[in-house]
Amino acid sequence: MGDKGGASVPSPQQVRAQASTITSGKTAPPAQAAPASQLRALFDGPHLSPGQRRIAQYLIENIAEAAFLSITELADRVGVSQPSVTRFAAAVGFSGYPALRERLQSIALQTLAGGPGTAQEDRGNELQAAVDAEIENLENLRRDFADPDRVIDTGRKLSQSTPLTVLGLRISVSLAEYFAYAARRIHPDVRLVTRGGSVAYDALLQSREAGGTWVLAFSMPRHAHETLAAVRVARSAGLKVALITDLPLGPVAEEADVTFATGTGSRLVFDSYAAPIVMCAALLQAMTDADPERTQARLEEYEQVADQHQFFLPE
Repeated sequence: MGDKGGASVPSPQQVRAQASTITSGKTAPPAQAAPASQLRALFDGPHLSPGQRRIAQYLIENIAEAAFLSITELADRVGVSQPSVTRFAAAVGFSGYPALRERLQSIALQTLAGGPGTAQEDRGNELQAAVDAEIENLENLRRDFADPDRVIDTGRKLSQSTPLTVLGLRISVSLAEYFAYAARRIHPDVRLVTRGGSVAYDALLQSREAGGTWVLAFSMPRHAHETLAAVRVARSAGLKVALITDLPLGPVAEEADVTFATGTGSRLVFDSYAAPIVMCAALLQAMTDADPERTQARLEEYEQVADQHQFFLPE
């Protein structure tokens, strides 16, 4: 594994780690955020009650129709009282429901700009519709990445946490395993937690006692009680929590120190996770950027071991 001068030849993954460094700051041209992203930003700040979170989620998922509902119709659709809708409008910074609805309508009109029926005409069959939904999720994520500073900062903090705990239970196990597998190539101590209850509690407490400062948690629908319990244990032990989930609303997000909300594909019987996977890759890139010398040293060491034991088929 070397060139004519005896120097080590970097692996493709090492080259990608060097070439893909994230640049801080808003380098992308200004772009109008997607309606779902605008609504997430609108509802993300306030502390919302469970009923108010249901209103927010309904508006995010049905903005094109919901923005034109009366207060009575919206309350009936969500299953809350009219005063609850009024209190929700006040909680998110509006004088009342009419002011909120005016803002919602301006956002909703963006989804109708292509003309009625356009989306339906272009949708194709159900499999194509599922892909279209994921493309929209990725487009929303791309807009969120226009300012990458929060990703960069969180990646640096995860890189500095030794050990770093990665938590994913039930349907979120696969995402946690993917992240932990890759993170172990660039981080010296990554601990994966995929079982809930007392097993998760033990692992989280031991991580904190060993000097860990951060947990990266995944919470995908249907959101599990045991994920919420584990995140609360982590917080009570003194660990900070970065969360990758589908919406910035709900009890798990409220417990997290930083939340990355990425849409999931829900057109098929089981959800698909194109955007969350890209979010994982972005955080991994930010971790490599935080300590490039350690990254390159660990990747080089791994390539040597992989060559020695022939982990992979020749390309």
